[in-house]
Amino acid sequence: MSSEARKGHRALRRIGWVLRRIGWVLLATALSAASFAGLAFTGVSASMADSFTAAPRGSDARAWPAARPVPDGRITVAVAVGNAGSVATDVLAPYQVFAESPEMFVYTVAAERRVAPLSGGAHLLPDHTLAEVANGTLPEPDVVVVPAVTDPAGAGEERLRQWIVERHRKGARILGVCAGSELLAASGLLDGRDATSFWSNIGSLERSYPKVDWKRGQRYVENGRVTTTAGVTSGTVGALRVVEELVGEAEATRIGTGLSYPGWTPDGPTAIPANHLALGDLPYALNAAFPWLRPTTAIGLVDGVEEIDAAAAFEGYGGVSFATRTVVIGSGDTVTTRHGLVLVTRPATGDAHGADRFVVPGVKDASGLGAALSDWAHRNGLTAELPDGGRRSGEFGFDPVLRDLAEHSDRRTALATAKFSEYPSDHLELTGASWPWRPTLLATAAVVLSTGVGLAPTAVRRTIRRRRRPPRQSAA
Repeated sequence: MSSEARKGHRALRRIGWVLRRIGWVLLATALSAASFAGLAFTGVSASMADSFTAAPRGSDARAWPAARPVPDGRITVAVAVGNAGSVATDVLAPYQVFAESPEMFVYTVAAERRVAPLSGGAHLLPDHTLAEVANGTLPEPDVVVVPAVTDPAGAGEERLRQWIVERHRKGARILGVCAGSELLAASGLLDGRDATSFWSNIGSLERSYPKVDWKRGQRYVENGRVTTTAGVTSGTVGALRVVEELVGEAEATRIGTGLSYPGWTPDGPTAIPANHLALGDLPYALNAAFPWLRPTTAIGLVDGVEEIDAAAAFEGYGGVSFATRTVVIGSGDTVTTRHGLVLVTRPATGDAHGADRFVVPGVKDASGLGAALSDWAHRNGLTAELPDGGRRSGEFGFDPVLRDLAEHSDRRTALATAKFSEYPSDHLELTGASWPWRPTLLATAAVVLSTGVGLAPTAVRRTIRRRRRPPRQSAA
């Protein structure tokens, strides 16, 4: 073989060696990435399963109380919920806003009257079914509230989408809260309209529903008889706007002043910061993707709890923050909120369900706990903690929960929770750790494990090659 041929052969061997090395590096990178993604996906799935838990055992077999009758002569508001799951604050906050007015009557409605999950481990018993309205058993609602549901465009919510379109055709005003706008978009009701939604969803909504003119940086957007709001707590402001239109500015001012949503005035601007993902949002992803070893918070509910106070606890400790696993405890099978909404709870007769803390929202002192919750806490070695005990005058229901979350988890998680609830946070005075170290350490361990998975094929290959080599002959 000539020298030129030998050089060419060596060059080809070098190229082959480089290509093999690149292939092994790419394989290791792909395996590492897939392993890490698999761990994170498993964690997110576990977090979502904990947030939208199955109904308490035996719920389907219980004989539930009849719903309150719908009175004549009042503006009726139907708050729709998905039987597979809805975002708690999207349901509870508008419910309370409308129910605060004596000129309005509010009820919940779903495809079936069975226990429906809410985010944060809560459960709701709908008052009525879609069919009761469609067949004339109930009067047509004047307003329909549409929250975010777990499967907005899926076949499981087809009946709800059709029902909403029909209510709008018959004259109802529609209030789509947060990602409830996706269900409205999937129904076709938003085609050709201006609309908004939760800030992190708008990009995907623009791609999926190009016939809608999606707006960023707006607390709510009105287009005819359809109003859509930004994320989660924005439903409070959107509902106040509908109250103003239907009942008057004085009534909206009375209700809004009592609720104390930061910065709200009836004639205030609708513009808000157009949020985007940032490094400071990392705790949100860490808490959701790496839920293992997180604590459990038992949320105690008393009859008469305000709907927004309950929603703040559901979202703050679990549904939005993912900082803890939550379990909802009541004095019996159900708790009735201040304005008549029925929440299904685990009765305070059993064990602690693994709870590390027992938090009771909306109660300012121990006298408001009731004997059942007090006894349950005592039997399980827990102390009833009352975030609202330090609630200041003129504070919205989310403020004490976010302060408590910062103190017992960390400040960064509390701020991320406010951002993903689209709740103003500049006024919050937070204390506590600066960062969520538990999920951060778990994420670091996942990186190390995933790197090991990626390097495993190379290690196995080298081991096999060493074993195949003939043993060296010792010198004579």
